Amino acid sequence: MKLKIMSAVLFTAIAVSLAGCSTGGDTDSDKTAGADTSLLAVQKSGTLTVGTEGTYRPFTFHENGSGKLTGFDVEVVEAVAGKLGVKAKFEETQWDGIFAGLEAGRFDVIANQVSITQERTAKYEFSTPYTYSTGVIVVKSDNTSITSFKTLSGKTSAQSLTSNWNTLATESGANVQAVEGWAQSVALVEQGRVDATVNDNLTYLDYKKQTGAAGLKVAANTDEKSESALAFIKGSTALKTAADKALAELTADGTLAKISEKYFGTDVSK
Repeated sequence: MKLKIMSAVLFTAIAVSLAGCSTGGDTDSDKTAGADTSLLAVQKSGTLTVGTEGTYRPFTFHENGSGKLTGFDVEVVEAVAGKLGVKAKFEETQWDGIFAGLEAGRFDVIANQVSITQERTAKYEFSTPYTYSTGVIVVKSDNTSITSFKTLSGKTSAQSLTSNWNTLATESGANVQAVEGWAQSVALVEQGRVDATVNDNLTYLDYKKQTGAAGLKVAANTDEKSESALAFIKGSTALKTAADKALAELTADGTLAKISEKYFGTDVSK
């Protein structure tokens, strides 16, 4: 009886050993170990999970404050997802925690006007840019004294003190009047209480689209352009490459231009 049991155990051990030898290091799981499965995972789930704020008009916001999530970035990433054959699912989060959410795997991509910088490029993968913008000086349409950033020197500019536009205005020699944000600064320009305000051209274009910006004009643009793109975790090269292909197709078929015109009245995707 003991002999039969020992024989059975020995036979099982040999079978397991042979099975291991037959697979060796050439199993499908071994072949894909460490491989970039970012695109495959999205396609398999049928969902591209997107991190976004939902409170950043006109890029990602809720209609009437509590309605459907919409916006320029929302429509762009939905179009990208469509090209990938999946649906976009949005995870709303505050800006301060959005990159931590990406790193933790809460979402596959961030669509929230993420500017491409050297620091961020070292940590994340970026798609082809889908938004280009400059800094602008906004003045009253009858203002002829401000025509460049050099001529901003000595003039009064309304700026939020925590913004990089305040830094630019100060470096240009402007006397800064502190405000809470764009709404207050542009109102002061319209009322003639300050000479100018410096901000992102996209902000001005959105305001112009919404209100007409009667009595205002752009007096000057910065030489450098900012570029915004979809942000992915490092190593998601396959998903990033697929997004690049989708964006190229959306550019070629006019979709990006159409979305741009809807929100800004001009094509900001190039």
